[in-house]
Amino acid sequence: MSEEVSMELFNMLDLRVGRVVEAERIPGSKKLIKLKVDVGGELRDVVAGGGEYYDPSYFLGKRFVVLINIKPRKIMGVESRGMLLAADVNGKPVWLTVDGEAPVGSRVR
Repeated sequence: MSEEVSMELFNMLDLRVGRVVEAERIPGSKKLIKLKVDVGGELRDVVAGGGEYYDPSYFLGKRFVVLINIKPRKIMGVESRGMLLAADVNGKPVWLTVDGEAPVGSRVR
């Protein structure tokens, strides 16, 4: 079991609905995809794994749950400024998509 966290700590996470507007493979990597994600009035580059399972076209136009206040990190020369959330199913990411009418930029609580 995981360690419990307080509500205060959870509330520090800025989780938003984001929509992918561009997606491309990162040259030299079989696993990484560079996404441009609209998180509500702002476009961010986000590097996602799972390129061995998903074609970049899978992401286009879809809405995902995105952690936007994670520290930026340079991955294969691309500064990633967010993280798409996924369930880990035997090492394969199963992306947390958003169904319904939640607009881009909506907070996830």
